[in-house]
Amino acid sequence: MAKKLDIRRLDEAKTETRVVARESGSGPWKLRANTCVLGAGIGGVSAAIESARLGHSVVLVDGLPSLGGQAVNGIVGTFCGLFANGPDPSQHYQFTHGIADEILRELDSQGAIHYRRGQWTTVLYDEVALGRWVENAVAREDNITPLLGAILQAVDTDGRRVTGLHFATRFGDVHIEADYFVDASGDAALTYLAGLPCRTPAQGNVFGSQMVVIEGVDIDRSPDRTTIADRLKAVGADYGLLRREGFAFSFPGRGTALVNMTHVETPLHPTEIVSRGLEGKSQADKAIQFLQKEFPDAFGRASVRSYGQLGIRQTRWIVGAKQLTLEEVLAGEQFDDAVARTAWAIELHDKQDSHIFHTFGEGHVHYVPFRSMTPPDADNLVAVGRCVDGDVAALSSVRVMGPCIAMGAAAANAIDLADGASLHSVDAAQLRARVHDNVDRRD
Repeated sequence: MAKKLDIRRLDEAKTETRVVARESGSGPWKLRANTCVLGAGIGGVSAAIESARLGHSVVLVDGLPSLGGQAVNGIVGTFCGLFANGPDPSQHYQFTHGIADEILRELDSQGAIHYRRGQWTTVLYDEVALGRWVENAVAREDNITPLLGAILQAVDTDGRRVTGLHFATRFGDVHIEADYFVDASGDAALTYLAGLPCRTPAQGNVFGSQMVVIEGVDIDRSPDRTTIADRLKAVGADYGLLRREGFAFSFPGRGTALVNMTHVETPLHPTEIVSRGLEGKSQADKAIQFLQKEFPDAFGRASVRSYGQLGIRQTRWIVGAKQLTLEEVLAGEQFDDAVARTAWAIELHDKQDSHIFHTFGEGHVHYVPFRSMTPPDADNLVAVGRCVDGDVAALSSVRVMGPCIAMGAAAANAIDLADGASLHSVDAAQLRARVHDNVDRRD
């Protein structure tokens, strides 16, 4: 029987409408802060939270309608570069602290991380749990104003300083003024639109990946990475797979697996990137078919839980006051202004079917100098994450999650030390002392 319409309730709800129209000449929304962080991925979130805790007002901006960047929305799925290497996993001390400690502690309490230990340690995480941690952490900081779904259109400059950013949103244009700016955009969008020099790979592409989480996996019957890789090389072409390597990391206790078996071009072009993303999902579907048919005991009943947004590795980055080189990475070069460290492999995804993965042995550490984060012709702009300056191979090793968190913390502390002056005037020893736990701590 149909429920009787409650006329009184509808009347109380005031269902009438009113007519509105945009006022002619209405200007943009305006925001003012000490620090504007462009990019709400793990590096940008680290910079924003650390800045807020240092007492600075922060506007945290992202083009996506949600926080977390690739770490959440691209389902990177693993914290890489966060621990030391070596044959004894118990000696794999942690390289990066700050919000990394909070994330590991909170997700561990939920059973939402899994440590894969061997010659090196990586940490699988549940992307939903990480996304909620990011949202809650940002919401707890009164000094952070998030702005999402905002597309950068223009950058204002005055001599050597960036003075403002102009964004388009579905609710109208937004203009942000700030004393300092952090480019955590992933492709140096802020730096590029400011008219400052940037780098792109001179030859070929650095391929991205379409990540997928599948569920319904029989974890106890899951093959190891080598078994999957060997089978991919042997029969991947039969499934139409372009990349003949990759992995399906199972998550114990959850019946899920993180699948990374694709290589996808990631052009800096507004429509081509969309078509590449669709191609990436098609490739991911073929990878899942491969797993289902080649390893039916483990994956025969598996289905897709979520597709990430197309994952981007290296597209465009800043020209810094210092370029980190492959030779310095291989040698573990120390820098007076080191602000981040890792021992992650040279991980260069330079070919459609394969990639370079050069690992380091026990005791190796390499560093990111603060100079690689600062464009020489700008006084109040600092880059973090995969926007920092390195040659193509060096950048492939320091653009992972561990050092990205450390770079975000370094940016916040450098801004605090600069106190209105040029970031190039920050004392290297003072900055290194501030970020000691991410450069020198060993426990």
